[in-house]
Amino acid sequence: MSAPVTITPLTGIPEVREGDDLADVVQVGLDHAGVRLADGDVVVISSKVASKALGLVTHDPDKDRVVRGETEYVVAERAVGDRVTRIVRAKAGPIMAAAGVDGSNTGDRGGWLLLPHDPDGVCERVHQALTARHGVRLGVVLSDTAGRAWRVGQVDFALGAHGLRVLDDLRGGSDADGKPLEVTARAVADEIAAAADLVKGKVAAVPVAVLRGIPGLLVDEPLESHPRGRDLVRTGPGDWFGYGRVEAVRAALGIEPGSPEARAVGVAPAGDDTRLDAVSRAVRVALHGVESGTADVGRLSVTLGADSPYELGRLVARLTTALWCEWLVGEAGPPSADGLSAVVHVTGAHST
Repeated sequence: MSAPVTITPLTGIPEVREGDDLADVVQVGLDHAGVRLADGDVVVISSKVASKALGLVTHDPDKDRVVRGETEYVVAERAVGDRVTRIVRAKAGPIMAAAGVDGSNTGDRGGWLLLPHDPDGVCERVHQALTARHGVRLGVVLSDTAGRAWRVGQVDFALGAHGLRVLDDLRGGSDADGKPLEVTARAVADEIAAAADLVKGKVAAVPVAVLRGIPGLLVDEPLESHPRGRDLVRTGPGDWFGYGRVEAVRAALGIEPGSPEARAVGVAPAGDDTRLDAVSRAVRVALHGVESGTADVGRLSVTLGADSPYELGRLVARLTTALWCEWLVGEAGPPSADGLSAVVHVTGAHST
């Protein structure tokens, strides 16, 4: 596709209230901007206005409790000040921070906005209403914002979609040089959501945009038979990143992220802390499930004890593994003559 693509913000949309019809909300913006939908357009709607219209708001002051209620499972967690921020698989579908629970741009109602659990269904209903009004083929994307593994910053992505291809699978084709394409599949719905955010933004109070110039991405009936937003989430064997780096190791030691055990042994902070704090967390992880284990904790070493050489060996192995989660290295000295104690020397990134 080499034709120009235009992105038009729909301004003039007032604060959305519970019970508002999203198609009516879009129409207000279309009328204010003087835009009539044309064949091939894609309408991108910020998820916040959908949450407001659907009444997905809670005034529970305990955000952690709210996040737990919107979470399928925890991927990673870090302490940030006096709170714990968790990256989770949200009931809305994607992997994101705090299950998408957000207190910004909530209007005069305050509270926390929750994501719809069926964002593709939201898009389908808006799509049906707009196509009936305008008599054109179009696509609808419900966008939200999230960070990405290995990249700094946040971008908008397609939380839900209907009426368009969400994935442009180029596998089996050829590149411009005639070489076969074996792995390339463009997440075009995410690209559309991110492009729309260039004119919607986070502080401009513009919740809807229209993209024009990509009619080739629309799909034919039956629309619900085509992949949609939820199908862009990696699951099962295709998910190589089901845990964070630290959480994968701690889970292997019996400490699942987001569990009471994780809270008991301590969640590592997002920033730096002292070596003693880090060593102490590692020791608590190591002692989990080793009933006879004891530990005398210092900043540079830990003296371990157990009631048998076997249990001591387990404890040493668990501690050296848990120290790795804290960016530290444990080097075990020889056991005592009776095989019931050993000193693990600690080196690594933490210096204070």
